[in-house]
Amino acid sequence: MDIALLEVLVEDHNNGDRAQNGWKSHVYVAVITNVRDKCNETITKENIISRCKTFEKHYEALSKMLSQNGFIWDWVNHKLSIDSADVWTKYVAANNKKVFYKNKVIKNWDAITTIYSKDHANGQGAVMRAQTILEQTAGPTEDCP
Repeated sequence: MDIALLEVLVEDHNNGDRAQNGWKSHVYVAVITNVRDKCNETITKENIISRCKTFEKHYEALSKMLSQNGFIWDWVNHKLSIDSADVWTKYVAANNKKVFYKNKVIKNWDAITTIYSKDHANGQGAVMRAQTILEQTAGPTEDCP
């Protein structure tokens, strides 16, 4: 169901069919129709709003983690990848309510980031903390004076 729901939301997001306080009314109708046609399920506008709140909660929590050193998105396994046990231990000590994200699989992260991010970050160019440390200790390169 999430795939059918998100494909309509991504398309309408890209078309600018989002209002300040939610989606334009025709978007809800399109989502309801798409989910019914593809999944043979009947949903309501309230179901869509509730699911969107869940997506946004995941986006906010995971994007904060991904903005810190030691966290990247694993596009193959659809979950958070953590540089080391130490990184996770320190994070959980300060954010114990987020512990379930360690193994949480979110198959539609690309669609969620398209809808909820302002800059559409995709994780390209992200480096793990260990790689950064190696680069820092390697010394200057030929390009550097």
